[in-house]
Amino acid sequence: MPVDQESTRRGELRIYLGAAPGVGKTFAMLGEAHRRAERGTDVAVGLVETHGRIKTANLIEGLEVVPRKHMTHREHEFTELDVGAVLARKPDVVLIDELAHTNVPGSRNEKRWQDIDELLDAGIDVLSTVNIQHLESLNDVVERITGARQHETVPDEVVRRAEQLELVDITPEALRRRLAHGNVYPAHRIDAALGNYFRPGNLTALRELALLWVADQVDVALQRYRAEQRITDTWEARERVVVAITGGAESEALIRRASRIAARAGADLLVLTILRGDGLAGAPPYAIARLRKLAEDVGATFHTVVGDDVPAALLDFARGVNATQLVLGTSRRSRLARLFDEGIGAAVVQQSGPIDVHMVTHDEAQRGRRFRLWPKVMVPDRALLGWALAIVLPAAVTLVCVLLREELILSTNVVGYLMATVAVALVGGLGPALVASLLSALLLNYFFTEPLYTLSVDAQQNVVTLIAMVVVGVAVALVVDRAARRAEQAARARTEAALLASYARTVLTHPEPLDRLLEKVRENFGLTSVALLERRKGAWAMVTWVGATPCREPDEADVDVAVTPDVHLALRGRALPAADRTVLEAAAGQALMALRQQRMAADAAEARRHAEATELRTALLSAVGHDLRTPLTSIKAALGTLRAPDISLSTEDEAELLETIEESTDRLAGLIDNLLDSSRLATGAVAPRVKPVGYDEVVARALSGVDGRDRISVDVDEALPRVLADAGLLERVVANVVDNALRHGVAGVARKSDPREPPVALRASAHADQVELRVVDNGKGLPKGTAESAFAPFQRLGDRDATSGVGLGLSVAKGFTDAMGGTIRAEDTPGGGLTVVISLPTEDGSMR
Repeated sequence: MPVDQESTRRGELRIYLGAAPGVGKTFAMLGEAHRRAERGTDVAVGLVETHGRIKTANLIEGLEVVPRKHMTHREHEFTELDVGAVLARKPDVVLIDELAHTNVPGSRNEKRWQDIDELLDAGIDVLSTVNIQHLESLNDVVERITGARQHETVPDEVVRRAEQLELVDITPEALRRRLAHGNVYPAHRIDAALGNYFRPGNLTALRELALLWVADQVDVALQRYRAEQRITDTWEARERVVVAITGGAESEALIRRASRIAARAGADLLVLTILRGDGLAGAPPYAIARLRKLAEDVGATFHTVVGDDVPAALLDFARGVNATQLVLGTSRRSRLARLFDEGIGAAVVQQSGPIDVHMVTHDEAQRGRRFRLWPKVMVPDRALLGWALAIVLPAAVTLVCVLLREELILSTNVVGYLMATVAVALVGGLGPALVASLLSALLLNYFFTEPLYTLSVDAQQNVVTLIAMVVVGVAVALVVDRAARRAEQAARARTEAALLASYARTVLTHPEPLDRLLEKVRENFGLTSVALLERRKGAWAMVTWVGATPCREPDEADVDVAVTPDVHLALRGRALPAADRTVLEAAAGQALMALRQQRMAADAAEARRHAEATELRTALLSAVGHDLRTPLTSIKAALGTLRAPDISLSTEDEAELLETIEESTDRLAGLIDNLLDSSRLATGAVAPRVKPVGYDEVVARALSGVDGRDRISVDVDEALPRVLADAGLLERVVANVVDNALRHGVAGVARKSDPREPPVALRASAHADQVELRVVDNGKGLPKGTAESAFAPFQRLGDRDATSGVGLGLSVAKGFTDAMGGTIRAEDTPGGGLTVVISLPTEDGSMR
């Protein structure tokens, strides 16, 4: 029976992607729906959110709308996409807005994209929309840029699977104009949106994120095409360029050239310097510091690896970081030198495999390498060469001297053997040189000392010559061997010094020194993981680690470095030579220092909190001594006057004195309330009872007890979302901030002649999942850079008058707001003055 192709067809998904709300995604989607409907396609609207935008709502007219499903959650009514109704209707194309939306609990699916997936399986084409901030991979990046956490996200793979992805783009300036004209949000949300999420810098960054993410989808489309066409050749991942430098004069040119290569490829750039295990051929520290600065200037990261086999170390690093391209400088060797040693570049090219290698010419090419006087003597292959030369060179000298027996005299032969002994000492060290000197003495005796071809010696002077030759050979070998070893030790010390300087710089300058230090150790020695272990109550615990599969106990490590009996550095990946222990022990000591520094910082923070508490108590005693006495003195003086039998007071005088008593009592009560609240905050005794409340209700109650109500204008819409807060604490916050504005908004004095323009204004607006209340005054404002100090205890915003309170109002307001999970900040009022912004999460935002 033939299969019905139409019944098995999966629907196609088209997504309109925007950088921010209001760019026109829904508008573009509705426009496409009308175009398809005009071509005879069966189009239906499953769910479109107009957000009160008239032009968007007008575009829905003429399209069939599938009724939404009504649901109740937490005593609130919601409407969601009715998936069953859409499946029953089964149009050719359905419009479903807001791909990342989270459905109300109890819905058919948890997420709206899952609803869409079900419709696609049924063969229905879907048009949908999403903003870049809702993509799972970019959610944290967007939060760092905008400061707003997006609670609704969609997996990137869902968006990547779309058959069509269209970017709806608009400039930040045009979007802000659209927002200011009321085309995106209602009036009560415009101020907060423009001042927060929709700042020009935020919009520019979001736009760049959207453009880059869409550009990356070109690779996805190509991969899909290759899969459909069965193209088996692999495609490279994201480009990553590694440039290897020696620290020589050509290094700067290499970094700049590699930077241009990386820029053209849109690739990451990593600058790598390899320190030989013996320290030979290394660059001086000042040169490395200069190159590190250059790498930072061109946007590259700087890395150091230790390895004796430079090509192997370079390629291991490149493969470890998934590099696609290597940049190397051409060899400084001459053509003759390359006959004996092909050089690092040629070896890397032969072993690079799929990694592309760029050989870059430079001014230092073919100028020759720096002559190395003392070769390395302890490497096994060089030692083997030394033993071979100990046999070959004396034999070669003997052959030459026999062939030229008639022209050469005995002293010349002695010099030839001494030269052979010195050469062997230079290459192989003391042992081969001893063998070469003894063998030379025997050959000289046998072939050139009378009687010939015997080991006996007739002339006494010849005996002295043979002995002298052996002694000189041994002495030269000892000197050469000692010098070579000292040179090797000095070179290794230079390598160790470079590594230790790097570790010390990390500990002193990096914001997270411990993790970065361990990462450097792992990278430098090519390890799998590095862990810092500490024994606590008899059991080992990992303080921190980097890499995969860290060791949980010292016995599991390939290399275990004991910093103290209770602190160990455990390395996994490969066994390291004993010569590296010095550096590792120093690195372990630096790690212990970083750990102690980290803990000292925590202790210092705790001590700072205790000091602040002590300072608070001291300031409290100092402030209360005056500020409690002032209203008490006023009350006592007024009562004394009223009770004096010899003073006759009129009704107006009595009323004025009673008013003074009442005002002083209110002031005293407010002062005591703030002191008690500060004490509760300092001891952590504030336990808010958070529930949904309306700003309009709280503001009304807060202002009922504030003097000077006629100097305050209020613009708080009842339609604003309810916020999660403790109504009593929030009322105190608003009252304290308004009281502060009335006290310090001195512009009111200048405006008494114009009572139509109150000096303090309260405005509220919604932004994302927050509602912000702004208390605005037009007074003197704050000195530049002192906004944060306004919320510290006993601050009077620069006033010198001690009669206006102890300066606890804003401090208490901040403490209460923080306790409720909100934020409070101070901003400059345009034209002069201070604006205090109280921001709390909405009920709906918390539910998500």
